[in-house]
Amino acid sequence: MVTVEDVRRVALELPRTTEHLIRDRVKFRVGRIVYVALSRDETVMGFAFPREERAALVASDPEKFLMPEPSDERFNWVQARLAELDAGELAEIVTEAWRMVVPKRVAAAHLGG
Repeated sequence: MVTVEDVRRVALELPRTTEHLIRDRVKFRVGRIVYVALSRDETVMGFAFPREERAALVASDPEKFLMPEPSDERFNWVQARLAELDAGELAEIVTEAWRMVVPKRVAAAHLGG
């Protein structure tokens, strides 16, 4: 099981990431674009994810992944239960979400190619 501190550690290591508290929710963003957000009770993490692939992700493991709230369905967004994630999965999810919002050259420079 991962914690909010684990999410924070991974996200803040990524270039251009800033942390914000918005309406009692911790959010990580690049510029004005949010790529990871935690629920108020810090049990669910929403993250940037290709809209066309999210149904398959949720179907692959419905105990771990959830569709976004109806108000977020128009965005490239999906959710995961933190209790179901391990540290490796968390790092991959957060890094891939960050890659979706950061300029390609920044991602290439940080991730090596």
